[in-house]
Amino acid sequence: MTLRDEITLLAAEAKAASAKLAVTTAEERNEALAAMAAALREHTAEIVTANGADMDAARAAGTSEALLDRLMLDDARVAAMADALDELRELPDPLGQVSLESTLYNGIRLRRVSVPLGVVAMVYEARPNVTADAAGVCVKSGNACVLRGGSLAARSNEAIADILAAAAVSAGLPEGSICAVTTTDRAATDVLMELHGLVDVLIPRGGAGLIRHCVEHAKVPVIETGTGNCHVYVHASADPAMAHDIIMNAKCRRLGVCNAAETLLVDESAAAEMLPPILRDLLEAGITVHGDATVRAIAEAAGLPLSDRSDEAAPAVVPATEEDWATEYLGPHLAVHAVAGSDEAIEHVNRYGTKHSEAVVAEDEAVIEAFLSQVDAAAVYANASTAFTDGGQFGLGAEIGISTQKIHARGPFAADALTSYKYVLRGDGQVRA
Repeated sequence: MTLRDEITLLAAEAKAASAKLAVTTAEERNEALAAMAAALREHTAEIVTANGADMDAARAAGTSEALLDRLMLDDARVAAMADALDELRELPDPLGQVSLESTLYNGIRLRRVSVPLGVVAMVYEARPNVTADAAGVCVKSGNACVLRGGSLAARSNEAIADILAAAAVSAGLPEGSICAVTTTDRAATDVLMELHGLVDVLIPRGGAGLIRHCVEHAKVPVIETGTGNCHVYVHASADPAMAHDIIMNAKCRRLGVCNAAETLLVDESAAAEMLPPILRDLLEAGITVHGDATVRAIAEAAGLPLSDRSDEAAPAVVPATEEDWATEYLGPHLAVHAVAGSDEAIEHVNRYGTKHSEAVVAEDEAVIEAFLSQVDAAAVYANASTAFTDGGQFGLGAEIGISTQKIHARGPFAADALTSYKYVLRGDGQVRA
């Protein structure tokens, strides 16, 4: 059997299951989620062991610490995966929701009702928890899923998918509800994204290269999860302590996540006062600062280490380049730029940002309102960290990704974003003239 035959057969199995899933009740799907959560807890040791093999291989391959953090599973993280499935059970059923209801001029009664998309294919990198999140969200929304994880987490993904699939079937869902592509052959992704008629939507979740490849080559509809070149803008009116805490959290909480801040903008008029303690603590946290000339001068005056190179072992304040403003580091680097005021800050964010998550720290309400209304992003914050852009934090349950598009799914999207609708019309024998 060729690779194309293998992937096509898998997708066909999911397609057959999707028709049965579409008519399951909310209770049946919630029972499956409960069984899936229980199975994760029961098989925690097996999952952690498989992940340990992935971690060993990743370390041997020289994988960065940020990626290793995204890859790693321990008992607590597996428990969190199970908890996320339990939380999904508590959310309202996304299916059967009536968004429009009327009686037409001819007496036909019309309703617009939410229905599943069908087969959802997920392509993702280095985060095995996505396997559980994606499977759970698809089950909740009555969709079959075909999961294609990255080779870095191959053993972890296979173990989790097998456990979840068996649990779903044991709870009464059809075979093929949760399918996983286990081959590490990269060509499998290209086959999957070409299966028009079997795959109803493709969702890539990973780095810019993966997302761009899927958008450019897919023959099925794509919901694009975006990269996160996120900004924190500190206005002159900001409380210095608040600004410090927000930027440290937004940058340093977890370096390898898409909602981490990658650029700090500070008003020139307040930079000399606000920046030194922030820069000092960033450097102590192991963050290399890519600063413009103003930022470098402030750092030098404060006695902070400077360097002309960003690849040295000790963190320092290095010269920023044009490329830095557009970079999603996903690691221990932060670009810092002094701006003339809020207009320049908003212009900078809209030019270099990826429409993911952007934050302003200010006491001036006019500045806050201008930022919130004029910045083009899926999530905009006033006086809070960008780290909150997450389905669970938004009360949406386990998310399937963060969309930076402007289609029906934007920002953290979960079960309700994996639905479409159909018009259901009931008549009494009406015919059209």
